[in-house]
Amino acid sequence: MSQGKYIFSILLIFGLACQPVNKDLSNTRRQIEISVLKPPAAVFGQLLYDVQMAHIFEDGKTFVDCVPKVDADSIMTSYARSKEADDFDLRGFINIYFDQPRPLPKVEQMTVLDLTAHINRLWEVLQRPADSADYGSRIGLSHPYIVPGGRFREIYYWDSYFTMLGLQVSEEHELIEAMVKNFAEMIDRFGFIPNGSRTYFLGRSQPPFFALMVNLLASVKGESIWEEYLPYLQKEHAFWMKGTDNLTVNNPAISRVVLLDSKFVLNRYWDNFDGPREESLAEDVRLATEAGEEKPAVFKHLRAGAESGWDYSSRWFADGRNLGTIETTNIIPVDLNALLYYLEQSIAKGGELTGNQALAAEYKGKAQIRKEALNRYCWNETEGYFNDYNFRLEASTGTPSLAGVFPLSFEMASVQQASRVSEFIENNFLKAGGLISTLNQTGEQWDAPNGWPPLQWMSFWGLKNYGHDTLAYEIGTRWIILNEKVYGRTAKMMEKYNVVDTTLEGGGGEYPLQDGFGWTNGVYLKMKSELDIRKEVTE
Repeated sequence: MSQGKYIFSILLIFGLACQPVNKDLSNTRRQIEISVLKPPAAVFGQLLYDVQMAHIFEDGKTFVDCVPKVDADSIMTSYARSKEADDFDLRGFINIYFDQPRPLPKVEQMTVLDLTAHINRLWEVLQRPADSADYGSRIGLSHPYIVPGGRFREIYYWDSYFTMLGLQVSEEHELIEAMVKNFAEMIDRFGFIPNGSRTYFLGRSQPPFFALMVNLLASVKGESIWEEYLPYLQKEHAFWMKGTDNLTVNNPAISRVVLLDSKFVLNRYWDNFDGPREESLAEDVRLATEAGEEKPAVFKHLRAGAESGWDYSSRWFADGRNLGTIETTNIIPVDLNALLYYLEQSIAKGGELTGNQALAAEYKGKAQIRKEALNRYCWNETEGYFNDYNFRLEASTGTPSLAGVFPLSFEMASVQQASRVSEFIENNFLKAGGLISTLNQTGEQWDAPNGWPPLQWMSFWGLKNYGHDTLAYEIGTRWIILNEKVYGRTAKMMEKYNVVDTTLEGGGGEYPLQDGFGWTNGVYLKMKSELDIRKEVTE
């Protein structure tokens, strides 16, 4: 079978299997919407493959974000007929039948604007209005929201928490609540929060930050928020734990759950869909071909890596260097399990606040077991740091990353462990502009020399939890100075930064450096407010 037919067959199978279903919904209109809400692979299989492999667009995300001008059946009928002509022009065909996504408007730098004022103007540029209708691959949302910026024209899951930190500083409390409502709506609609509000993301989620969003909203709206969102927290937990009851010694991994030593259940990243990612189809096909491995397995590891948000990093590589050795689904990530610990603690808190003591006790027990398991499998006593665990090899991956600080963010570590983690970070991760993501320089965007806003904040917060304020504020200060320096040089807030050589821009990965940028704006405002408060206290 030719490579093209092979991939197309995967897309066809993928399309038939990927229609989202939510049996809990009783609303007939929603049931109808879900039954027809399909990703591009299910609608434009061969056309999608041909467009992406021909590199009609520089960025593969462009085509899957295009909006069809007529119904899909008409497009595919016309394509089957038209492509046989000797003078067929694929680019021209796309221009006839699809509207391309519009670029975001830009905010021009003004000398009177300091960075905080610039960000407050950016909120207006990055905000999208409520629109519950679905268009093309875009999933409609009933409330306004903030997009990251650049090529990212839809709401994203874990990005949004860090964006909300800045919205809190800007006192945009209603917008925070609107975004939380959107995520609750997606949990209700799909049973989980997708990677982003696109149909091609309906097979995967992202690092589960919803509980942190609820906590943030409660801090400005009051603790009644916990009662309102408790059912959604429980539904998200059920999504991540699906398959637990069917785990056995002979079948220790199902979907996102993994049985360890016949006793503990921890989580991994996964994607319910198969085949290459539609938005990166050409890149995935090329990698799988070059790797010479079984293609479905490579595609599954790539998809799981995308769910992690760290797409991509040496965290997921068998050899610690090359994307072609990616093995994401073999790995128990320390950050994911720390976040799920916080989710379990949050459900317990919701149970207590609503008088459901049985629920509170159940989830406190789940959290305690997870804490014990994470310390057993992810703590490296020799190194003094938390690392990911390869459950297939029954060993640490040996690739330290800033994911190792997440247990401090949620107070899962002992005082002694926290001290060793602090020392390890200072000796290995701290650079001129903040913290590098890993210690490996591979050319992938989630490795050195790049630093990322969410990891700066989680490290800052985690270290402060254990009284390591000096290092925390040093990290924060270096990061803020870097953000301001790059803004002064470029008039932009970047998705990521080179924290090793602060005269250079961040880079690597599958797409050019993006500016905008939602979570960078949020972490800057929140971090700066923390530094300003400390300055006021010490003066």
